[in-house]
Amino acid sequence: MSILVGLLLVVAIIAITYIGVEVLGLSALFGIVLPYVAVACFIIGFIYRIVKWAKSPVPFRIPTTCGQQKSLDFIKQNKIENPSSKGWVVVRMILEVLTFRSLFRNTKAELTEDGNLAYQWEKWLWLFALMFHWGFFFVLVRHLRFITDPVPGFVQLWEKIDGVFWVNLQALYLTGFIMVAGLGLLLCRRLFLDKVRYISLLNDYFPLFLLLGIGCSGILMRYLTHVDVTRIKELAMGWVTFNPTVPGDISIMFYIHLALVCVLLIYFPLSKLMHAGGIFFSPTRNMANNNRMVRHENPWNPVVKVHTYEEYEDEFRDKMRAVGLPLDKDE
Repeated sequence: MSILVGLLLVVAIIAITYIGVEVLGLSALFGIVLPYVAVACFIIGFIYRIVKWAKSPVPFRIPTTCGQQKSLDFIKQNKIENPSSKGWVVVRMILEVLTFRSLFRNTKAELTEDGNLAYQWEKWLWLFALMFHWGFFFVLVRHLRFITDPVPGFVQLWEKIDGVFWVNLQALYLTGFIMVAGLGLLLCRRLFLDKVRYISLLNDYFPLFLLLGIGCSGILMRYLTHVDVTRIKELAMGWVTFNPTVPGDISIMFYIHLALVCVLLIYFPLSKLMHAGGIFFSPTRNMANNNRMVRHENPWNPVVKVHTYEEYEDEFRDKMRAVGLPLDKDE
């Protein structure tokens, strides 16, 4: 049911955009108003979630570790898996963000015919996630050409590298196809693996269908419908200069692509996609495991009024003496 609802939501967005632009002529609404609303929702929502996480108390030092902790001098420490300093925490975080290092260690547990539990390496999730995330990142880098004038040199350089293959006299950007392939494989994993499908919810399927819609509509614009790129850049430059105008007719495929992107921006701070920012605030990742060297005190602990034993004895001395209890001070 969640699969169907997620797919229907994306289809509904496409249908609403088509009717709004082609039938009702609301190109200014979908081309100007909606992008500004989406960006505002994304920025405000993103900052709100980050600030909320930053204010959350961390009462214990709880880094996730899977290697030798710093101990005696003759015992070799695993500085990345079990960092004891901020410098090695930074190294660990860089590897986590750029290469999904912990996901690379993903294992699969299965019962053998003998009834024993066997563990196997499971690298497919790591590979699919890497394809999508890096593909998506480089697609975003290429899209900087629409909101910059002049186009930065690194964007032009990456376009040459990404479009090294040519088909029918036009560059074939590989990262777009890698991104869509990664998304498709992640979706297939949820659809065809029983255990994963059992725990998957609407908020797992909807982002996948939404991102697939964005990727596929972008590929259709680039290689099949051939939209007017000059007009699109004119519209995009109007956004960033706060002087937007709809420059004549633009293909409906562009408005569909734009509407899906805007929905993604609005949905992003409300969803699991916020792990993009939340990973930096995860105490299991951003803390050094130095419990043996430094006492960790919770700075959010409230001031508690204590009742010492001396005060307790002063309060109940007569009663304690009457029942024969020993006293530290017998006045």
